[in-house]
Amino acid sequence: MARRTKEDAQATRTALLDAAECVFQKRGVSRTSLNDIAQAAGVTRGALYWHFKDKADLYNAMMERVTLPLESTLPDVSGENPVAALRQGLRKALRQIASDEQTRRVLEIATLMVEHTEELGAVRDRLLQSQREHMQCVQTALESASKQHGIAFPAPLGQLAQGMHAMVHGLIFSWLLEPSFDLEAAGLSSLDAFLRGIGLSSEIDTDNQG
Repeated sequence: MARRTKEDAQATRTALLDAAECVFQKRGVSRTSLNDIAQAAGVTRGALYWHFKDKADLYNAMMERVTLPLESTLPDVSGENPVAALRQGLRKALRQIASDEQTRRVLEIATLMVEHTEELGAVRDRLLQSQREHMQCVQTALESASKQHGIAFPAPLGQLAQGMHAMVHGLIFSWLLEPSFDLEAAGLSSLDAFLRGIGLSSEIDTDNQG
């Protein structure tokens, strides 16, 4: 009986997250109430609050279920070729965004359907944490490549990491609005152009030959 109860609870949680994806995408996050989601999932408000304390908690659980690609593919950049690791991580992330319907749906919600109101403060906090982790990964990779090859970059590492992050997210945003181009190819070619511009041509050529 206990096992069945646990299975029922998990089924209810899954139904709520499925419903949240659909309703958030249709109405937007701010215009969706928890009651809307409970009704769409076919459960009571009490059942919803048993699983999630508020809308931000439910939203973040929805994001974590599919794991934002740029979080899940953060590469290990401590090895011999940090630039190659960075490129492979980006390739994997862009491929997942372009090919996985649920990832795309959740990213559309996160990118296009969220107003960062006071009610959703925890959502903004999570987004900022993810952004900092990604930029730190980029900065670490660039710093390691600079030391390995004795390269002096044309701008501070923090600024370069910020610029690369903005470039990648701008491409993803454009593709979500209108997926009329090859996201993976555009992302990698843009990244390669950026890296060549700061003096990392040999690292890119070596990775492309591998």
